[in-house]
Amino acid sequence: MFKVGSRLFTASGPEAVKKVAALGAGIFLDLKFHDIPHTVAGAVKAALRLPGIRLTNVHALGGAAMMAAAAEARSSQKEDSSSAAKLIAVTVLTSMDAPALRRVGVSGTLSESVLKLSKLAKESGLDGVVASALESRRIRNAFGKDFIILNPGVRPGEPGSTAKRPKDDQVRVATPAEAIRAGADYIVVGRPITAATDPRAAAEAILREMESA
Repeated sequence: MFKVGSRLFTASGPEAVKKVAALGAGIFLDLKFHDIPHTVAGAVKAALRLPGIRLTNVHALGGAAMMAAAAEARSSQKEDSSSAAKLIAVTVLTSMDAPALRRVGVSGTLSESVLKLSKLAKESGLDGVVASALESRRIRNAFGKDFIILNPGVRPGEPGSTAKRPKDDQVRVATPAEAIRAGADYIVVGRPITAATDPRAAAEAILREMESA
């Protein structure tokens, strides 16, 4: 899939989605809806009217009522949408560590927070979550094989070492192989491809690493 995120969507809107969909590629519409339930439900309905959408997401910190409204909106759109899109929830951004989480008023360990938000997402009717690879095993063990886990913050490099793995603004990172072995259904890779001298070669190397895992 191609990810269409807030930067591209803000610049080019639905037209960007339509152009990517016309290539025959699936799309992860990564807009992280986070608002009152009524507004998020409307946003999800609008998103799923776009062609090619296979995944879209909300913020789990929007709460159970918001996520339930999003799930209901997704269900109501199934017959009208062009794809059987899955709806997942962002738990804790991979740019945040435990101190950053405490600064915004979330207590407990980071891993506990991710597990609690994952549980809330599942109970609200969502298909899975966005979380770092560091939490994937606990999520998989807690919620089973059919619960989608998507890992952002994926950076190619030596397994177990960040020495050859530029983090950019990410904090909780993993290699593609580490993410797959930890239980990811999907990984998101942005700058390691888009900033590469040869983006195609970078993407192919990541695919080989995923296959090896």
